Amino acid sequence: MNELSLAGTPIEHFHVCAFFDSREQEYEVLLPFLKEALEQGEKTVHILNPQALDGHRQRLSEAGIDAHACEACGQLELKPWQGAYLDEDGAFDKDRMLQNLSELCETAAADGYPRVRIMGNMDWIFAEKNGAKDLLAYEAEVNEVLSRNRHPAICVYDTSRLSGSMMMDLLRTHPLTLINGIVQENPFYTPASEMLEELRTRESRHHATDAH
Repeated sequence: MNELSLAGTPIEHFHVCAFFDSREQEYEVLLPFLKEALEQGEKTVHILNPQALDGHRQRLSEAGIDAHACEACGQLELKPWQGAYLDEDGAFDKDRMLQNLSELCETAAADGYPRVRIMGNMDWIFAEKNGAKDLLAYEAEVNEVLSRNRHPAICVYDTSRLSGSMMMDLLRTHPLTLINGIVQENPFYTPASEMLEELRTRESRHHATDAH
């Protein structure tokens, strides 16, 4: 299997929570990871704010990646949030996204790619009309999809926009973290079954409180 490294560290886990405090830091850390994929003949999918797609292509170009050529041959896919995380109405449906991700992995394998690297900018959660209430359940459940297919995904979060409690919950759904440019095994990681049970308990308590 091809090399798989992030921020200069070989990685084995396939679901990474990456916290950044600036776009400059984000690209400094992630560009080598994305470039490595293309150099090794892997497929890579980047899910972004639709308004950031052109700027992202420019960043790739500055790193020596011919984004247009890679897109033309299908090795690189740049996807807007709509059609990936969000449906046409701007809502997040975790089951739909999990299915899309499974199909992406299966299609890439059928096309002969040895691996798919996925990078998703998660800022959509701050604008999604339902408040992305299923986000944590999705982040927990997606571990199974990624592990089964052995493809890495990096969820990119802006630390300036997260509350402390939200940041901790996100940490608990990812086996690996990337903070301050350093990759670490996550001691807070909670297995999906346990995390999903906790989320169901929280929801029940919330409904009970509302009822009173």
